[in-house]
Amino acid sequence: MIKPAFKHSVQPPQTSILSPYLRVATYNIHKGVRGVGPQKRLEIHNLGLGVEALDADLVFLQEVRHFHHREAKQFERTWFGWPEQGQAEFLAPEGYEVAYRTNAVTRHGEHGNALLSRWPIGEIGHHDVSDHRFEQRGLLHVPVQWHGLEVHAVVAHLGLMHGGRVRQVQRLAEFIANHVPPEALLVVAGDFNDWGEKLDAPMRESGLTRAISPGRSRQATFPSRVPFFSLDRIYTRGMRCVSTQVPKGPAWARMSDHLPLVAELELA
Repeated sequence: MIKPAFKHSVQPPQTSILSPYLRVATYNIHKGVRGVGPQKRLEIHNLGLGVEALDADLVFLQEVRHFHHREAKQFERTWFGWPEQGQAEFLAPEGYEVAYRTNAVTRHGEHGNALLSRWPIGEIGHHDVSDHRFEQRGLLHVPVQWHGLEVHAVVAHLGLMHGGRVRQVQRLAEFIANHVPPEALLVVAGDFNDWGEKLDAPMRESGLTRAISPGRSRQATFPSRVPFFSLDRIYTRGMRCVSTQVPKGPAWARMSDHLPLVAELELA
């Protein structure tokens, strides 16, 4: 019998519904599959345990499969088979609300961004920020009710070329100006693909500050086996970062090519 490689105790719970901090996590899950050819393996079940162990109020997910006919057929005979529901719903811990919107439609399926929320969510919005037809990208916008306050959550996954990312940040700023009240709390998180660390300045121009632990410059999340680049980011408006953490170890390294980034935020 095949057993999951991940143990729930890797990342013990650190917050609760009564916590004064908003605990957020961002995670590129690589569509729940690792490897190629005969070595391809399904990691979505381990990812489910990992997401639960993050114990975050809000989980910003990228590269989430809604469905994929070919991979569903490939893994259907394994004991830990392809989930019948979309990956966002499958990964959501019990009691969490789910928001998902598709970014990319491919020959065999589609994938996009998702938000898993411990708190009630409002109307789900989606905004296409694709820079060209070969890279389909979008912003997922979800208002969340947290301790009687409205927090606007935006899940982002930017493109592979620097020029395109700059334009996408500009479109993000336009989206925020048009769809988020100017005094509202705001968290933007996701995979920014910012290898050269060049996007903090334009994000600041939009009123967004990168969440970094006091006394630390950055947290590397990619590649997961030997993390060096801090591609995964959390930016905030109206909130202050108390701490950040990147879970590490063999179990986390095998589940995706990215590691998750976790931050605890308080009101500024």
